[in-house]
Amino acid sequence: MSQGVLEKIEAWPVDSLPPKGDYKNWRRDYDADRKILTLFLDKDDSETNVLSSDVLFELEKIIGKVEADLPVALVIRSAKEKGFCAGADIREFKEYSDADIAVSLKKAHDVIDRLDRLDTLTIAVIHGHCLGGGLELALACDKRIGVEKNLQMGFPEILLGLHPGMGGTFRLTELISPVTALEMMLTGRPAHERQTAERGLVDVLTEERHVDAAIRAMISGDVKPRDPGVVQSIMNLRPARSLAAIKMRRMSEKKAPSRHYPAPYALIDLWEDHGGNRDAMQRAEIKSFSKLLTTDTAQNLIRVFFLQQKLKDLSKSTSDIRNIHVIGAGAMGGDIAGWCAMQGFHVTISDQKPDPIGQALTNLRRLCQSKHKSSIETRDAMDRFVPDLDNHAVRQADLVIEAIPENLEIKKKLYKVIEPLMKKTAILASNTSSIPLEDLSKGLKRPQQFSGLHFFNPVSQMMVVEVVRHENTSEEVQNKILSLATEIGKLPVPVTSHPGFLVNRALAPYLVEAIIMLDEGLPKEVIDDAAIAFGMPMGPVELADQVGLDICLDVADMLSDADGIAIAPVPAWFRDKVKSGELGRKTGRGFYHWKSGKIQKSGSSSARSDNKIIDRLILPMLNACVECYRKGVVADTDQLDAAMIFATGFAPFRGGPLHYARTRGIDDVVTSLRRLVDKHGERFTPDNGWKDV
Repeated sequence: MSQGVLEKIEAWPVDSLPPKGDYKNWRRDYDADRKILTLFLDKDDSETNVLSSDVLFELEKIIGKVEADLPVALVIRSAKEKGFCAGADIREFKEYSDADIAVSLKKAHDVIDRLDRLDTLTIAVIHGHCLGGGLELALACDKRIGVEKNLQMGFPEILLGLHPGMGGTFRLTELISPVTALEMMLTGRPAHERQTAERGLVDVLTEERHVDAAIRAMISGDVKPRDPGVVQSIMNLRPARSLAAIKMRRMSEKKAPSRHYPAPYALIDLWEDHGGNRDAMQRAEIKSFSKLLTTDTAQNLIRVFFLQQKLKDLSKSTSDIRNIHVIGAGAMGGDIAGWCAMQGFHVTISDQKPDPIGQALTNLRRLCQSKHKSSIETRDAMDRFVPDLDNHAVRQADLVIEAIPENLEIKKKLYKVIEPLMKKTAILASNTSSIPLEDLSKGLKRPQQFSGLHFFNPVSQMMVVEVVRHENTSEEVQNKILSLATEIGKLPVPVTSHPGFLVNRALAPYLVEAIIMLDEGLPKEVIDDAAIAFGMPMGPVELADQVGLDICLDVADMLSDADGIAIAPVPAWFRDKVKSGELGRKTGRGFYHWKSGKIQKSGSSSARSDNKIIDRLILPMLNACVECYRKGVVADTDQLDAAMIFATGFAPFRGGPLHYARTRGIDDVVTSLRRLVDKHGERFTPDNGWKDV
């Protein structure tokens, strides 16, 4: 496995861990003088620590024994290489009945509170990820030591339609600036490395080899408590909270509209009403969390979490791929190469000109900075990224990724040159977004070694990669590419070759219908507002500009030429727009104006809901999804829903397009499509597969 796949913690003392003894999930160890008791969290049968009910039950038993025989200090840390603790066991969220939620939460609070009240110094030693319930456990300790290298601490519960539920709302707002604490909880973004110290999340940030010294310094009193300052005290006063809450609601509304996402506003209310009063805030936190957990939004977002995990689990082994050669250093190829280099792979890249490779190197440096990589990690990633204008590295590559323009003949001409140079075990993969692999594979000597590996733009932000197989792709190659996708931190979606594959096939009618509405005279803002009101992250007109109008046209033409696919022909003025070079974001002008990559809009969106527009946009997308499922392009509806959520941003709180269709009612969807046929044409004809969904 690539070094970048599992970030190892230097000098991590796995070999010196004490035995588990009487507990399944904890290891206990005293120092030589039996003054310092260290508890290692080691969740049974799991690579990652989570705060499940059995973990908390055992912790309660341990605390009971500690209370009876207090050490000078109690240290809590993790026995897992990946990190301290990833949070609560989300699987248990689905097992609770409505009546059990508050009771179970109260029990969890009681355990954390007992840790908080222990009459001895408690220290959390944190490495890797410390998220959600893991951070709540750490906050209940008196002191926190952060271990450098890939440290991140935060509360991602908002991404599940929730807020912290085991004391995080009041402990974090007491410890650090309440505004910073609320920002962390409202965005779900973790603090990294230096940020953890700067914000006051840890008292000491050090290397693993200095942890023991830091613990003893804390015991001796050499580490002084952090002064929260006057500002923090003022911000917990009711007038200041109310003013800050107004701004927070306004900012949250832009990213997570209250009509779809209740959790941010419940959290803001919680702090505004009870901030500074620990007991009141704790009671309100339990009540609020319990209520949120039963909402459709939370249940659907929890579903999305498990869909994501299902895609990760498609990888059954390691890929054994070490060396990757990318041909084409344009926007996609350069970013694919840079991403793989950052993830620890040795990458070579070629292009007809050196300038795109230079730009790709610049982009890689920026990417490392945006991902909070250290200067050493950035340097190592840059060293792994090697220009190769003459394609010499094709001979050593385990995987060759072709990322040149979408032209069948040009791609086939390239394959004819490079395939004879490749190792017999090497895989050739195309980043084509729509060309059928059957056409691309014609003429190859080893078609079984050929696959599609379709990334989405921008590579650094889009999680999904379509792993495309054709009728001759070997099972071994398919499995290796699935594994590679997870090793580079992406979500693989296995699909069979089909016009547009899955995502573009489903997205095209959504975008084309928006263009038809523009042709009918409907303002672009009205169209985009309706989609945003439905829950899409942006409207289809803006999305077309983001994707590139030339790419939209290519996909629309490809689908219109395919047998059995009904899609509206694009208007002549749209073709003229593409010919004139108005391609959207990348040229600064499309349907909207763009400046330095930022869209220029006048005024703020009202996100007006118009059900007629929404149905014209969304139902053709659902119809195409059903077609793909019926034709076996994707194995199951869960994978389909996950792909559309993570590749297109399909309203996550709705649980995916087909989950939304079931929730709305299949009969209603089909009836609505037939009404659209009567009014707008045959392109809305319900697919034959609806009866099987």
